[in-house]
Amino acid sequence: MPQHILIDAAQRGEQFLSALPDRSVYPTAEALEGLSAFDVPLQEEPVDPAQVLEELDSIGSPATVASPGGRYFGFVIGGTLPAAQGASVLAAAWDQNAGLEMTSPVSSALERVASGWLLSVLGLPESAATGFVTGATQGNFTALAAARHALLSRADWDVEEQGLYGAPEIKVVVGEEVHVSVLKAVSMLGLGRGRLTKVPVDDQGRIRADQVPELDDMTLLCLQSGNVNSGAFDPLEELCQKAEGAGAWVHVDGAFGLWANATAKYAHLLTGVELADSWATDAHKWLNVPYDSGLCFVRNPEDLVAAMSSTAAYLVELGPRQPFHFTPELSRRARGMEIWAALRSLGRQGLAEMFERNCDQARRMAEALTARGIEILNEVVLNQVLARFGNDDRTVQVMKHIQAGGEVWASDTVWQGKRALRLSVSSWATTDDDVDRTLRAIFEAHDLVKATT
Repeated sequence: MPQHILIDAAQRGEQFLSALPDRSVYPTAEALEGLSAFDVPLQEEPVDPAQVLEELDSIGSPATVASPGGRYFGFVIGGTLPAAQGASVLAAAWDQNAGLEMTSPVSSALERVASGWLLSVLGLPESAATGFVTGATQGNFTALAAARHALLSRADWDVEEQGLYGAPEIKVVVGEEVHVSVLKAVSMLGLGRGRLTKVPVDDQGRIRADQVPELDDMTLLCLQSGNVNSGAFDPLEELCQKAEGAGAWVHVDGAFGLWANATAKYAHLLTGVELADSWATDAHKWLNVPYDSGLCFVRNPEDLVAAMSSTAAYLVELGPRQPFHFTPELSRRARGMEIWAALRSLGRQGLAEMFERNCDQARRMAEALTARGIEILNEVVLNQVLARFGNDDRTVQVMKHIQAGGEVWASDTVWQGKRALRLSVSSWATTDDDVDRTLRAIFEAHDLVKATT
């Protein structure tokens, strides 16, 4: 019976994916109303697993967002590469606990291999440690925990043992465009969002190096590679060199921008990134693996292990690398398997082609919108496009028409005080035809709003 359910699920998944090109990108009102069918009292008797799966599919599938398709451009959400998708199905069948090598030797082996590949592709020090976490938020948290450990150790303070009561102060410096995930990590680590030093940024959201305050060996400087709105990159080399001279720790939040280092065409945006002390990125964004999957990297593995490790008599540590020493979780799924599959299937050339194609598509969109008199607010240096349709009210109206139309979905944002439509081209599945259809949908919405306002 279990194998029959797995086959049934795979067939239903195939049907779902094959229908993506022709369905509404956002679920219809009818599909959303249909979710109420889930809201029933828990029955007394067991239900056949086949029936459970049928209910889940028939009620739930119509109400999904078609983010695995080629015309979803919201929130920097990628799709899922075929190899990563297949690995996810196999991982579900294997049902491995990836926390210890003893509980899953294969998961641990795949993480070791994938870690080496990632460090090479991303241009990071080959001796750095890698943590396979749920996303960039957890990646930032984990890396900053390592930073907290290292900085306080310099002051002879064992934060893991003594906590923060009475601890020496860590000065945290960020740009005004710092991502919310870094703020959340700072908050969870007890470093205090209200204690941050926020540095002014330029018109693209890049931290102004000339405004960064004096740094010292108790400073944590957080930089950004790939602003979530504009796609812009902070001046990494200049600030990493400044921090190195002062003994400060540099952390780079590169949720999607860090992948630019996998391309010869865009690697210049990350010049100096290897000089930082820690880094975080998402795999479920631009690498296009299933949710949830993120990564953190720390130059000195001892700092990460000191911040994350725990021990107990029943945790038998056999093998060269215990995964739970590098992440907040002990028990967790084998997400490294999907990252391994994505990298293995694409290789260096495939990775570069995917990223560069998305960037070319973003630039093509920006050029076509500009040609129609639509304002582009950002320098399209990567895969992000910010479009504005005259004023705030008109921009909001165009965005609503686009989202309601179902042909394409993009999210709205506020960029330096102005409402904008944000197009994030992050999916392997996006084709040139998808770009054409997207542009037609935007032009139609714009023309309609212009005619009625």
